[in-house]
Amino acid sequence: MSGIIEKLAGTGDLTDGELASLIGTDEHDGELYKTADEARRSVYGTDVYIRGLIEFTNYCKNNCYYCGIRRGNEKASRYRLTAGQIFSCADTGYELGFRTFVLQGGEDPHYTDEMICEIVSGIKRRHADCAVTLSFGEKSEESFRAYWSAGADRYLLRHETADPAHYRMLHPASMSLEDRKQCLWNLKKIGYQVGSGFMVGSPYQTVANIIADLRFLQELRPAMIGIGPYISHKDTPFRDFASGTVELTLRLVSVLRLMHPYALIPATTALGTIAPDGRERGLKAGANVVMPNLSPTSVRKYYLLYDNKICTGDEAAECRHCLDARVALAGYGIVVARGDVKTREAKKVAV
Repeated sequence: MSGIIEKLAGTGDLTDGELASLIGTDEHDGELYKTADEARRSVYGTDVYIRGLIEFTNYCKNNCYYCGIRRGNEKASRYRLTAGQIFSCADTGYELGFRTFVLQGGEDPHYTDEMICEIVSGIKRRHADCAVTLSFGEKSEESFRAYWSAGADRYLLRHETADPAHYRMLHPASMSLEDRKQCLWNLKKIGYQVGSGFMVGSPYQTVANIIADLRFLQELRPAMIGIGPYISHKDTPFRDFASGTVELTLRLVSVLRLMHPYALIPATTALGTIAPDGRERGLKAGANVVMPNLSPTSVRKYYLLYDNKICTGDEAAECRHCLDARVALAGYGIVVARGDVKTREAKKVAV
């Protein structure tokens, strides 16, 4: 084993210079993937956890320059799911073996805290052995506490970039990196299993930016770390920027696995979009979660954060069966479980 990978595997850390060296070359990729896979197997074995993604609204009050559902995209066809439609998605998912449901959407003021709480508690009443993960942007600490009291277990909120100057290049002045980070700390304080992460290859991103992201995640110690390649969208200000690469994304999945052996790390849909075998390669590089779509097929094509998103036309059962086969061919197995993080950071456990 090369010295730099041995050090990362043994200590979970490298100097900034060592990180820059490792990130900037493909010289160590094969050994890096192998070592990261061994680390995930030592904690999670070959288990792969599935999360049923329910994209319940593509309205958003924000105008992030990279996002296809940004407020300023007048070409987007908007939709909102009712509570009944969301419950139906969860019921279908439960029959297919899902034990975590992820409610994902834009920052849509239409959904009041009361509505969100009714949806969360409704899912928990119907499926008491399941976890509910929320992912719809920045909220007040009071709102986060209300969702927690209603039964929410986890919250996903990518910080996107930990460098303030880079953040300004990606977001309008109305948004604040400090506010986003404070949301993450509030979520941890309340007791959520917290997820964060960043885009790989986003416009203007430098190696120094990526190292800042890695350092922030070391400070935050999230239960979940979601990274995926930036993929451009034709109806955004960044339409002409090149997308991120699968190679750098996989390299960083492995680095993050060795830095955070107990983290839940997804092989993202964006990885599968940028490479046909991207999700399988993500699993082999250290990921241990996949997030197939349970949203109604009638609206999936409208939740497009980026162009050419995969699986927008598949029924939920088709997605599940397809993933079973893909995961098995990669050498792992999907398990029917909530899939809580195996670390003391987790505050909630199955009842």
